[in-house]
Amino acid sequence: MRAITNPATGPRPVTVGHPATGSSAVTGIRAATGISGATAIAPAHGSLGADQARALLKALSDPIRLQVIEALGDGECCVCELTEQLGLAQSKLSFHLKVLKEAGLLADRQEGRWIYYRLQGEAIEQLRGWLGELASSCTTPAIPCS
Repeated sequence: MRAITNPATGPRPVTVGHPATGSSAVTGIRAATGISGATAIAPAHGSLGADQARALLKALSDPIRLQVIEALGDGECCVCELTEQLGLAQSKLSFHLKVLKEAGLLADRQEGRWIYYRLQGEAIEQLRGWLGELASSCTTPAIPCS
């Protein structure tokens, strides 16, 4: 269990990975990685490949999509709440939600006529791990030229 701190609401516990197995494989990294089918699975060792990391970073590269991610950081939201909170037309928001969902960063559920979105913590944790590995290797000095 980890705690994620939101400046507005303070820390909140978040379970990382599958509760039964502890697995943290990212599921749902689809078209952006070039892998077809319903689900793309990260490498078995739990870290992202470079292509998967690029797909997640590409999905996060838009300022509106970052606002969506931040809005969902407080928990699951209905599309109607997101449109009001972000001040976006529903069609524009739907496009960005689709991109984030296809990248594996969001999950959704339908309840009656309402659709609720939530963050996929596993994908975020794996991207965080990939960035951490990158950060730790950037301190390695170059081999002197001969």
